[in-house]
Amino acid sequence: MSKNALIQFVEDQIVVKDFPKFRAGDTVTVTYKIIEGQKERMQKFQGIVIKRSGQGKTGTFTIRKISNNIGVERCFPIASPMIENIEVNKFGAVRKSRIYYLRGLRGKKARIKEAKK
Repeated sequence: MSKNALIQFVEDQIVVKDFPKFRAGDTVTVTYKIIEGQKERMQKFQGIVIKRSGQGKTGTFTIRKISNNIGVERCFPIASPMIENIEVNKFGAVRKSRIYYLRGLRGKKARIKEAKK
């Protein structure tokens, strides 16, 4: 089996669930599975999408939230079998695709306007 055929085979095995369309600036809630030994539980992570990269099965997105006055960022692959659900809470109106400037802002300055749809 050639290298390209092997890569194609692996990509065909990856199943991507149908998630809603979202982009940088949107507030989303990601429900994902956490496995601790024999136990399995669901956890929700809600925050602002600061980056989308890649496309299709190899895409990832990064979410930022403020927890106990500390900024927390988490990167999720779109094709992860651990992601159970993605729910879009608000659509944000931003003009950039990478909104890293949020890292330096606190309080009301870190708010994003809601998009008019």
